[in-house]
Amino acid sequence: MSRLTAKFEELAKTGRKALIPFITAGDPEPGFTVPMMHAMVEAGVDIIELGVPFSDPMADGPVIQKASERALAHHMSLRKVLMLVAEFRRKDEQTPVVLMGYLNPIEAMGYEDFANAAQRVGVDGVLTVDLPPEEAVECVGLLKSRDIDPIFLLAPNSSEERIRLMSEAGSGYLYYVSLKGVTGAGHLDTANVKEKLDVIRANTGLPVGIGFGVKDAQTAKTVSSIGDGVVVGSTLISKIEAHLDDPTQAKTEIVELLKSMRQAMDS
Repeated sequence: MSRLTAKFEELAKTGRKALIPFITAGDPEPGFTVPMMHAMVEAGVDIIELGVPFSDPMADGPVIQKASERALAHHMSLRKVLMLVAEFRRKDEQTPVVLMGYLNPIEAMGYEDFANAAQRVGVDGVLTVDLPPEEAVECVGLLKSRDIDPIFLLAPNSSEERIRLMSEAGSGYLYYVSLKGVTGAGHLDTANVKEKLDVIRANTGLPVGIGFGVKDAQTAKTVSSIGDGVVVGSTLISKIEAHLDDPTQAKTEIVELLKSMRQAMDS
């Protein structure tokens, strides 16, 4: 059983939902990432999504695009991201870590080399935004054989057939993109999200994490009543961007926000 599956089962037994923060590895500089990951765990998060910076992050809005640019300016690469996961694992062998990014860096490294390295350092899941399940057979097989969960994105316009396809190819959880558009865009319509989640649940047994549009504790609480997990990213990275001259302050504000989300979700 993967760490992700075990985590969701553990949460379900206690009636709690997963809090899943996203940060970009190497933003604002590489030394910030691992201490921030540990601080987020202490704040009560359940799973960490770690962004692999890429030069053309087409699914991401301006906030995360700039985070990738800052990380790349520090020469952050997929191999260096894996090194950060290895560093995190020296103190934390329990918290699931999901790498979220794009196919190009994985293809450049090679599917098998990547899968071996990811297993070696303790990666639990891989979410590749631009890899559809029809083209993911080789990658999915290599990951699953190493107990790493391939995670797929569902959109508001995903058909029931598509939901079933993603569910069969994926494991760990499904990531529901609750808004049409890029990360950080728009206002979350929770009624529409609930309606779509009913359709998704009728077609999969996997947990569903909901992301795009979660900005504060109240939104996190509302979303947690609908899905199995709440993914928050752009609003965390905006705090890093606001305090580039004082990363310690960014870390403090991120921790405070995550604690408020955890409290709201558990109330």
